[in-house]
Amino acid sequence: MGSATRTLNSARRTRLRGTWWVTALFGAFGLFIAWLLLNLIIGGECQSKCVVDTLQQTLRIATPIAFAAFCGVMCERAGVVDIGIEGKMLTGAMVAYAVNLFAYQGLKNTMDPVTAGVVSRWLALVAAVASAIIMQLLHAVVSIRFKADQIISGTVIYILALGITGYLYRQFLAQNLPAGPGTFPIAKIPILSDIPVIGPILFQQQPLTYIMLIIAFLIQYVLFHTPWGLRTRAVGEHPRAADTLGINVFRTRYINVLAGGVIAGLAGAWFTLEAVDVFNPGMTAGLGFIGLAAMIFGKWSPFGALVGALIFGLGNSVTSTISIFRPDIPSQIPQMLPYLLTIIVLTGVVGRATPPAADGTAYEKQ
Repeated sequence: MGSATRTLNSARRTRLRGTWWVTALFGAFGLFIAWLLLNLIIGGECQSKCVVDTLQQTLRIATPIAFAAFCGVMCERAGVVDIGIEGKMLTGAMVAYAVNLFAYQGLKNTMDPVTAGVVSRWLALVAAVASAIIMQLLHAVVSIRFKADQIISGTVIYILALGITGYLYRQFLAQNLPAGPGTFPIAKIPILSDIPVIGPILFQQQPLTYIMLIIAFLIQYVLFHTPWGLRTRAVGEHPRAADTLGINVFRTRYINVLAGGVIAGLAGAWFTLEAVDVFNPGMTAGLGFIGLAAMIFGKWSPFGALVGALIFGLGNSVTSTISIFRPDIPSQIPQMLPYLLTIIVLTGVVGRATPPAADGTAYEKQ
């Protein structure tokens, strides 16, 4: 049995490497096409700085999409479908805004306003993660403990988040609020940020973007190079065989789903701690669902999902660039680009995407 397990694991790693190279090549091709489009549509007005600024914005916009995709990877690799990521993101965004605002008002009376702003933002980030974990725990209990349909559970949690955030916004956050401390500033990494082209794109970003990149490498390593990752993938592929080998299927699923909740909370915090310092109902604008598309594009691997998120982020950033340099083009045309990319990906441009075999299947212990 040990020999068979090692053989299966080796085969899966080989298939993963092949998938990763296909995804990376497709992503590089997409970036090249985008560069051609920028020069074709905008012309000589979009010089190297314009391209660098567009790519810098691409990474920034891709951050919440990548977080959502990573949440999906963590859940579905353990066999739990989570289409309620958008709901957790919306909850995290609202909680982050409220804590950032009210904590700042309390702290600025006891410390320097700049320090109060820093502390309130990090407290808001922790609160956003905690709120998403609570929502995710509900999904985990309903899906794993009570074995409810996971699609329905995720949908209900999304609708629940829409209702709760909309109600709380109207009751407490809609009007007569004091000024908040603002969003996280750009944190330039010394020396690295001065590297031509790469420096402004990778090392002149806000904190959550750096956290997103670190999490991408961390999940990739944990899933494919550690015993825990092997157990997680075994539970997602064949939970009964994993149970036979002594792996606690329920505990593995709970831990992975809750870890996904942490990541979804970070995604939600991005909207009100890095994008803008105002909360509006529905402000996540479907990026959680686009994150799921990025996960499928990446074939359930963190690096592949990151490439997918970057492509979708590129669609949004190119939209902004075109609207600035080519105001004669109707705004609705470039705004369709991210969603067209989603349709293209989901209709199989990158080949058939096969999820983990037990994905979405409740486990019944015998």
